[in-house]
Amino acid sequence: MLLNERNARFWQFALLAVILVVWHVASRNQQFAFFLGEPIQVAGRIWSWFVPVDLPASMFFPDGLKGNADVYLHLGTTLVETVLAFAIGTAVGLACGLWLALAPTASLILDPYIKAANSMPRVILAPIFSLWFGLGIWSKVALAVTLVFFIVFFNVYQGVREVSPVILANARMLGANQRQLLRTVYLPSATSWVFSSLHTSVGLAFVGAVVGEYLGSARGVGYLILQAEGTFDVNTVFAGIVVLTIFALVLDGVVGVIERRLMKWQPRSGETEKL
Repeated sequence: MLLNERNARFWQFALLAVILVVWHVASRNQQFAFFLGEPIQVAGRIWSWFVPVDLPASMFFPDGLKGNADVYLHLGTTLVETVLAFAIGTAVGLACGLWLALAPTASLILDPYIKAANSMPRVILAPIFSLWFGLGIWSKVALAVTLVFFIVFFNVYQGVREVSPVILANARMLGANQRQLLRTVYLPSATSWVFSSLHTSVGLAFVGAVVGEYLGSARGVGYLILQAEGTFDVNTVFAGIVVLTIFALVLDGVVGVIERRLMKWQPRSGETEKL
């Protein structure tokens, strides 16, 4: 039996509750807590980051953390890096994917170079980007762009290449020129591929930004996590991971809203089952 959306949400939150309870019970063991932290302490770290005034937290959290709201500068830096990388990587990947899909000669010539660049571990480019762009946000943006670009590029390229020859032949018979084919045939065909890649690219944009902050930065959530790792503060590490995960889900939700608006013509899975 298929679950509806409301029931699915219930079971999703129920699973989350079970995970938190199991984590809390297991964290009573000090050896376990040293490596995986304690959920209450993690919540306390997040409280201390986001509460905008100096309110005592001892009524909620046992270590009496106080709010200092110092995460906003770090989080803002990471979000700016992520959004810039996501936008630039998506735009460049979309443009290059369309170009090479519609230019077989250029695609044939550049194919080995694209595969070689994609197979390269992009993390090793971080020191080079730091040398080129400095230790500011642009070196982190450049690293994240390299992660986002190839996901979008290959999906757009494949989406355009898989356009039905019958549809193309019919459109040409009706007198469609190359620009009209691009607008009415190629782009609609690649749209579902593009959004599929964007959902994956959101997480990779965060990964690129945080890894760049790890390797050289004075601010950002990655910098906070690195500082916590240096002092074996596993609770702060998990707090940073939770914060990044939440904002990645928010950005992915924004992509989902845009997808539903632009893909109204595509039937949903539930509607397909009814048919």
